[in-house]
Amino acid sequence: MPRITKEDKARNRQNILEAAGRMFRSQGIDAVGIAELMKEAGLTHGGFYNHFASKNDLAMEVCGASFAASLGSLARAVEEGPSEAGSPLERVVAGYLSTAHRDAEDGGCPSASLVTDAGRHTDAVQSAYAEGVEGYLAGFSAEFLREAEEKGQRPDPDEARRRAVRLLSELVGGLMLARAVRHVRPELSDEILRAGRDGALG
Repeated sequence: MPRITKEDKARNRQNILEAAGRMFRSQGIDAVGIAELMKEAGLTHGGFYNHFASKNDLAMEVCGASFAASLGSLARAVEEGPSEAGSPLERVVAGYLSTAHRDAEDGGCPSASLVTDAGRHTDAVQSAYAEGVEGYLAGFSAEFLREAEEKGQRPDPDEARRRAVRLLSELVGGLMLARAVRHVRPELSDEILRAGRDGALG
Protein backbone atom coordinates (compact mmCIF):
# COMPACT_ATOMS: atom_id res chain seq x y z
CA MET A 1 0.00 0.00 0.00
CA PRO A 2 1.52 3.36 -1.04
CA ARG A 3 2.45 5.78 1.71
CA ILE A 4 0.66 9.10 1.88
CA THR A 5 3.03 11.99 1.28
CA LYS A 6 3.08 15.17 3.36
CA GLU A 7 1.59 16.98 0.40
CA ASP A 8 -1.27 14.45 0.17
CA LYS A 9 -1.93 14.74 3.89
CA ALA A 10 -1.99 18.54 3.72
CA ARG A 11 -4.34 18.41 0.72
CA ASN A 12 -6.67 15.96 2.49
CA ARG A 13 -6.75 18.19 5.56
CA GLN A 14 -7.61 21.21 3.43
CA ASN A 15 -10.38 19.23 1.71
CA ILE A 16 -11.87 18.42 5.12
CA LEU A 17 -11.67 22.07 6.20
CA GLU A 18 -13.33 23.29 3.01
CA ALA A 19 -16.08 20.66 3.11
CA ALA A 20 -16.72 21.38 6.80
CA GLY A 21 -16.83 25.11 6.12
CA ARG A 22 -19.56 24.69 3.52
CA MET A 23 -21.54 22.17 5.56
CA PHE A 24 -21.25 23.87 8.95
CA ARG A 25 -22.28 27.25 7.54
CA SER A 26 -25.22 25.87 5.55
CA GLN A 27 -26.49 23.17 7.95
CA GLY A 28 -25.08 24.00 11.37
CA ILE A 29 -22.24 22.30 13.22
CA ASP A 30 -24.37 19.82 15.15
CA ALA A 31 -26.31 18.73 12.06
CA VAL A 32 -23.19 17.47 10.30
CA GLY A 33 -21.85 14.02 11.18
CA ILE A 34 -18.22 13.04 10.71
CA ALA A 35 -19.09 10.24 8.27
CA GLU A 36 -21.15 12.62 6.13
CA LEU A 37 -18.43 15.23 6.28
CA MET A 38 -15.67 12.86 5.24
CA LYS A 39 -17.75 11.57 2.35
CA GLU A 40 -18.22 15.17 1.16
CA ALA A 41 -14.44 15.64 1.40
CA GLY A 42 -13.88 12.47 -0.67
CA LEU A 43 -12.20 10.61 2.20
CA THR A 44 -12.95 7.67 4.47
CA HIS A 45 -14.60 8.10 7.85
CA GLY A 46 -11.68 6.63 9.79
CA GLY A 47 -9.21 9.13 8.37
CA PHE A 48 -10.76 12.07 10.23
CA TYR A 49 -8.69 11.61 13.39
CA ASN A 50 -5.46 11.65 11.41
CA HIS A 51 -6.11 15.37 10.94
CA PHE A 52 -8.23 16.60 13.87
CA ALA A 53 -8.44 15.54 17.51
CA SER A 54 -12.19 16.14 17.63
CA LYS A 55 -15.10 17.67 15.78
CA ASN A 56 -14.86 20.61 18.15
CA ASP A 57 -11.26 21.25 17.08
CA LEU A 58 -12.40 21.17 13.48
CA ALA A 59 -15.25 23.58 14.21
CA MET A 60 -12.82 26.01 15.81
CA GLU A 61 -10.55 25.93 12.76
CA VAL A 62 -13.46 26.23 10.36
CA CYS A 63 -14.75 29.28 12.21
CA GLY A 64 -11.35 30.96 12.01
CA ALA A 65 -10.80 30.06 8.35
CA SER A 66 -14.29 31.19 7.34
CA PHE A 67 -13.86 34.56 8.99
CA ALA A 68 -10.41 34.96 7.44
CA ALA A 69 -11.90 34.52 3.98
CA SER A 70 -14.78 36.89 4.74
CA LEU A 71 -12.48 39.53 6.22
CA GLY A 72 -10.32 39.23 3.13
CA SER A 73 -13.28 40.43 1.08
CA LEU A 74 -13.71 43.41 3.39
CA ALA A 75 -10.01 44.24 3.11
CA ARG A 76 -10.18 44.11 -0.70
CA ALA A 77 -13.19 46.44 -0.74
CA VAL A 78 -11.34 48.95 1.47
CA GLU A 79 -8.20 48.68 -0.64
CA GLU A 80 -10.16 49.37 -3.83
CA GLY A 81 -11.58 52.54 -2.28
CA PRO A 82 -14.66 54.42 -3.53
CA SER A 83 -16.11 53.48 -6.90
CA GLU A 84 -19.22 54.10 -8.98
CA ALA A 85 -20.92 51.45 -6.83
CA GLY A 86 -20.31 53.54 -3.70
CA SER A 87 -17.90 53.68 -0.80
CA PRO A 88 -16.24 50.48 0.45
CA LEU A 89 -18.74 50.16 3.30
CA GLU A 90 -21.69 50.86 1.01
CA ARG A 91 -20.54 48.02 -1.24
CA VAL A 92 -20.05 45.72 1.76
CA VAL A 93 -23.58 46.46 2.98
CA ALA A 94 -25.05 45.94 -0.49
CA GLY A 95 -23.30 42.60 -0.84
CA TYR A 96 -24.05 41.38 2.66
CA LEU A 97 -27.77 42.23 2.53
CA SER A 98 -28.26 40.91 -0.99
CA THR A 99 -30.54 38.13 -2.17
CA ALA A 100 -27.48 36.25 -3.43
CA HIS A 101 -25.91 36.22 0.04
CA ARG A 102 -29.23 35.37 1.67
CA ASP A 103 -29.66 32.39 -0.65
CA ALA A 104 -26.03 31.24 -0.72
CA GLU A 105 -25.92 27.43 -0.60
CA ASP A 106 -22.71 27.46 1.45
CA GLY A 107 -24.20 29.73 4.10
CA GLY A 108 -22.10 32.74 3.18
CA CYS A 109 -20.39 34.86 5.83
CA PRO A 110 -19.84 33.04 9.15
CA SER A 111 -20.89 36.10 11.16
CA ALA A 112 -24.53 35.17 10.41
CA SER A 113 -24.32 31.50 9.45
CA LEU A 114 -22.40 30.40 12.57
CA VAL A 115 -23.79 32.86 15.11
CA THR A 116 -26.20 30.39 16.73
CA ASP A 117 -23.64 27.58 16.72
CA ALA A 118 -21.02 29.77 18.35
CA GLY A 119 -23.37 30.61 21.19
CA ARG A 120 -24.03 26.92 21.86
CA HIS A 121 -20.55 25.51 21.52
CA THR A 122 -17.34 25.45 23.50
CA ASP A 123 -15.26 28.41 24.59
CA ALA A 124 -12.76 27.53 21.86
CA VAL A 125 -15.38 27.89 19.12
CA GLN A 126 -16.75 31.07 20.73
CA SER A 127 -13.24 32.50 20.93
CA ALA A 128 -12.67 31.86 17.22
CA TYR A 129 -16.01 33.51 16.46
CA ALA A 130 -15.22 36.46 18.74
CA GLU A 131 -11.90 36.97 16.99
CA GLY A 132 -13.73 37.11 13.66
CA VAL A 133 -16.22 39.62 15.04
CA GLU A 134 -13.34 41.77 16.31
CA GLY A 135 -11.83 41.63 12.84
CA TYR A 136 -15.01 43.07 11.35
CA LEU A 137 -15.28 45.74 14.04
CA ALA A 138 -11.67 46.78 13.49
CA GLY A 139 -12.17 46.98 9.74
CA PHE A 140 -15.41 48.95 10.00
CA SER A 141 -13.98 51.30 12.65
CA ALA A 142 -10.90 52.03 10.56
CA GLU A 143 -13.06 52.86 7.56
CA PHE A 144 -15.33 55.15 9.60
CA LEU A 145 -12.23 56.98 10.88
CA ARG A 146 -10.84 57.29 7.36
CA GLU A 147 -14.16 58.69 6.11
CA ALA A 148 -14.21 61.24 8.94
CA GLU A 149 -10.70 62.43 8.07
CA GLU A 150 -11.63 62.66 4.40
CA LYS A 151 -14.55 64.94 5.31
CA GLY A 152 -12.30 67.15 7.42
CA GLN A 153 -13.87 66.00 10.67
CA ARG A 154 -12.02 65.09 13.84
CA PRO A 155 -11.93 61.26 14.03
CA ASP A 156 -13.43 59.84 17.24
CA PRO A 157 -12.25 56.23 17.82
CA ASP A 158 -14.94 55.55 20.45
CA GLU A 159 -17.73 56.71 18.17
CA ALA A 160 -16.24 54.77 15.25
CA ARG A 161 -16.24 51.64 17.41
CA ARG A 162 -19.88 52.19 18.42
CA ARG A 163 -20.88 52.68 14.80
CA ALA A 164 -19.00 49.53 13.83
CA VAL A 165 -20.84 47.49 16.48
CA ARG A 166 -24.18 48.87 15.29
CA LEU A 167 -23.38 48.18 11.66
CA LEU A 168 -22.31 44.58 12.20
CA SER A 169 -25.34 43.96 14.42
CA GLU A 170 -27.67 45.33 11.75
CA LEU A 171 -26.04 43.28 9.01
CA VAL A 172 -26.12 40.01 10.92
CA GLY A 173 -29.60 40.56 12.34
CA GLY A 174 -31.04 41.65 9.01
CA LEU A 175 -29.62 38.68 7.15
CA MET A 176 -30.82 36.21 9.79
CA LEU A 177 -34.35 37.65 9.74
CA ALA A 178 -34.44 37.63 5.93
CA ARG A 179 -33.35 34.00 5.88
CA ALA A 180 -35.85 33.00 8.55
CA VAL A 181 -38.88 33.98 6.44
CA ARG A 182 -37.65 33.68 2.85
CA HIS A 183 -39.60 30.53 1.95
CA VAL A 184 -43.00 31.38 3.44
CA ARG A 185 -42.87 35.20 3.09
CA PRO A 186 -40.40 36.02 0.29
CA GLU A 187 -41.78 39.56 -0.03
CA LEU A 188 -41.12 40.18 3.67
CA SER A 189 -37.62 38.75 3.30
CA ASP A 190 -36.90 41.10 0.41
CA GLU A 191 -38.33 44.03 2.39
CA ILE A 192 -35.99 43.31 5.30
CA LEU A 193 -32.99 43.26 2.96
CA ARG A 194 -34.02 46.51 1.26
CA ALA A 195 -34.61 48.31 4.54
CA GLY A 196 -31.28 47.10 5.85
CA ARG A 197 -29.43 48.26 2.75
CA ASP A 198 -31.14 51.66 2.91
CA GLY A 199 -30.55 52.27 6.62
CA ALA A 200 -27.45 50.36 7.71
CA LEU A 201 -25.10 53.31 7.30
CA GLY A 202 -27.51 55.87 8.72
